[in-house]
Amino acid sequence: MPYVPVPKDLSKVKTKVALNLTKRQLICFSSAAIVGVPVYLFTKSFVGNDIAVVLMIGFMLPFFFIAMYEKDGQPAEKIFRNIIRTCFIRPKIRTYRTENLYKNLTKGVRMVGTKNKTGKKAGKSPTGGKNTS
Repeated sequence: MPYVPVPKDLSKVKTKVALNLTKRQLICFSSAAIVGVPVYLFTKSFVGNDIAVVLMIGFMLPFFFIAMYEKDGQPAEKIFRNIIRTCFIRPKIRTYRTENLYKNLTKGVRMVGTKNKTGKKAGKSPTGGKNTS
């Protein structure tokens, strides 16, 4: 009886569309062909066959990289977007502000849920913030 390995985490298994490639890979490879083949055909007569092939490969490599690279479940363009956000869009120094609860205690403000001297809970009552007892 043949043995077929089954991965433990089935969420990492991607559905294949055609030629054992995912939809993303098919789109990127066809985009690479649309860009690379005309580059080869137009530059072959000017610079020679060898240099035209190298230029075609240079133009097609970014598409192949986008199709195949994945790190921590994120594709390449999401990684690039995160790098651009952290380096250029968002501020490099982020200020961290907290609410100082002890400062409110020194001002005499009673916190909601604490008990006052009479043993009743402090906080606003339904009568507009005044305790009517």
